[in-house]
Amino acid sequence: MNFLGISLVIFTVFIFALIMFLASRYVRCPSNQVLAIYGKVGEGKSVKCLHGGGAFVWPLIQESKFLDLTPMTISIPLKGALSMQNIRINVPSTFTIAIDTLPEAMNAASVRLLELATDEIKEMATEIIFGQLRLTVASLTIEEINQDREKFLQAIRNNIGSELTKIGMILINVNITDITDESQYIESIGKKAAATAVNQAKIDVAEQSKKGDIGSAVADRERRIDVARYDSEAVEGENEAKAKIAFVNADLIEKEATADQRGQVAEQNAFAEIQKAKAFAETSRLEAEQVVPKEIDKRKVEIDADAIAERRRREANGEADAILAVKTAEAQGIRKTLDAKAEGYQQLVKSCGESSKDAATMLIVEKLDQIVKLQVEAIKNIKIDKVTVWDSGKNGRKGSGNSTSDFLSGMIKSLPPLQDVATMAGLELPEYLGKVAENKVSPTNAQDEDESEPEDLGGRKD
Repeated sequence: MNFLGISLVIFTVFIFALIMFLASRYVRCPSNQVLAIYGKVGEGKSVKCLHGGGAFVWPLIQESKFLDLTPMTISIPLKGALSMQNIRINVPSTFTIAIDTLPEAMNAASVRLLELATDEIKEMATEIIFGQLRLTVASLTIEEINQDREKFLQAIRNNIGSELTKIGMILINVNITDITDESQYIESIGKKAAATAVNQAKIDVAEQSKKGDIGSAVADRERRIDVARYDSEAVEGENEAKAKIAFVNADLIEKEATADQRGQVAEQNAFAEIQKAKAFAETSRLEAEQVVPKEIDKRKVEIDADAIAERRRREANGEADAILAVKTAEAQGIRKTLDAKAEGYQQLVKSCGESSKDAATMLIVEKLDQIVKLQVEAIKNIKIDKVTVWDSGKNGRKGSGNSTSDFLSGMIKSLPPLQDVATMAGLELPEYLGKVAENKVSPTNAQDEDESEPEDLGGRKD
């Protein structure tokens, strides 16, 4: 029974903890904010935006933040903006903007504005508004900006609103306080309109006075003279008024001609600037399409060449290190061999009573069998196919055998004897190995040899 009670308590605690955990992970979105959930939110999506309602934010794989929808007011004190007539004007204005609640706008704002503070968002929007407001002013004349305010405001909404949409914001309101210019062109337009209105009022007054005078003359015939006099005065006043009107009209026409001339010059300058801008844009496009890819290809070739050269340098360094290691090992082996031989020779000299000559003799004696073997090998493989000796039976020399025996004896004597080999090595062999016999030639034999005539193998004298 106790076990069932404990299990029930544990199950109840688990259910309660699960409910509290799910409740803590459920995020509700207020009406004046946008809830941006990022992390693993779906295939092909980087963020999920909600306006109102709520959603579960799973731990470890998701996180959420809010974007404020409160409108922001930005003052734009635009000064010195060029109009289409190349006249600089001042357009101080106030813009009210906010983050839009359309799905694509909320996604754009979450991607670009999520980690920014309100001041940073205002600064970004101010830069966009400044640039687009200058562009809007440059596309309109001063008359369109000053007189047709609705057209001007609509152009501002079209240009600035479309740019703000790219960062997920909407233009709520535009308020332009006053438009002025440094050349007082707008003030001159106002004076012109005022002068035209005053002149028209004077004409209307004169017309009404004339009608009253004519009515008075018809009604009061007795006062004809006075009426005629007033008529003449009225005519004189009319003439003066007409003269003044003509003067004002001439001045107006002159000013209009000057303004038209300036407008045409400004229009031509604006057209020239537009053509320059188009040429610059075309140059930039061609550079981006043609020059930049070639520069990138050139850079790739340089990088590949550097990589190949570096690889070859590394391979050459590796081969050089390997060769150096091999040669070093060989030199160490040779040195060890020479050291071992030197130590052996030193021991040999010590064993011979510090006599280097005796030590050398012992070394040569050890090699005598090999030297004799080499001599035997030198003549063993000599093949004499046929030897023909013409022998006349006479002695080739006095006191010697016949020619055939002399030939064989000379051939045998051409091989170096063992004593001669030892002598060439600087050694003196022991007597039990034989001694070199001295060849004694008597004066008589030497004279006979000198006086003997050469004889060919055929026994025929020359």
